[in-house]
Amino acid sequence: MLSFMLLWLLSKRSMYGQELADEIAKRKGERPNPGTIYPALKDLKKRRLIQVRIEGRKTVYELTREGRTGVTEATIYFTRAFGEIFESPMRRK
Repeated sequence: MLSFMLLWLLSKRSMYGQELADEIAKRKGERPNPGTIYPALKDLKKRRLIQVRIEGRKTVYELTREGRTGVTEATIYFTRAFGEIFESPMRRK
């Protein structure tokens, strides 16, 4: 789920690591530690879903073309697999 969340956040805009941690904390209520977030970012980079750009002292992460395709496909999959969970119980009757 962390990798999907990182891709989804980066689909909105490019961010550096601290911004990503802040955004995840807003949504989950807890901040991921660097030992969790940076290995996930490294894996996404290795899989060519994100790329890295250095701006001064900050490392900025952004989606690649493959990353945009991946986040779109993952969103469709999660919606198909789990979308029913978020439907109102009244609408399912």
